[in-house]
Amino acid sequence: MAEVSYYTKEGLEKLKEELQYLKTTGRTNIANAIAEARDKGDLSENAEYDAAKEAQGLHETKIAKMEEVLANARILDESKMDTSKVLALSIVKIKNTKNGATMSYQLVSETEADLKAGKISVSSPIAKGLLGKSVGEKTEIMVPAGKMEFEILEISR
Repeated sequence: MAEVSYYTKEGLEKLKEELQYLKTTGRTNIANAIAEARDKGDLSENAEYDAAKEAQGLHETKIAKMEEVLANARILDESKMDTSKVLALSIVKIKNTKNGATMSYQLVSETEADLKAGKISVSSPIAKGLLGKSVGEKTEIMVPAGKMEFEILEISR
C-alpha cells in the first residue's frame, strides 16, 4: 500500500493540473512522435520508433505513479491544527544558535518542497528534527554538514 501524503489545497490542485496535462497534451505529443516515426518506414530497424515507444512507456508509468499519489493524497485542514507544536504545513522561524542566523521554513510534502520559496520537505533532516517541538525549544539536528543546534522562535500557519 502506498504512503499517505499531506498537501495544501494549492499543492493538490497543482498536482491534479499536471496529471491532466500528462493525460491530454503529453499523450498527444507522444502519439504524434510514434506516428511520425512509423511513417519513416521499416519498424524493425527504426530507432526513432523504438525511442518513441519507450518514451510512451515511461510517460504511462509517470501517469500511473501520479494517480497513485493522488489516490493517497489528503488535504490538511489548517484551521484545526495545533499551533503550539511544529507539524506538517507549519511555518517555523528558527535560529541557528551557533551563528545567530534566523530562517523561516514551511514544512510541506516532498512534491511541494521548494527551498527558494522557503518550503522544505517534512522528510528532510531539518524538518524531522523540528516536528513536534514547541516555541523556545532547542534541538540538535544531524545534517550532511554535521550537527547543528536550532532554537524555535515562532510557529504559525
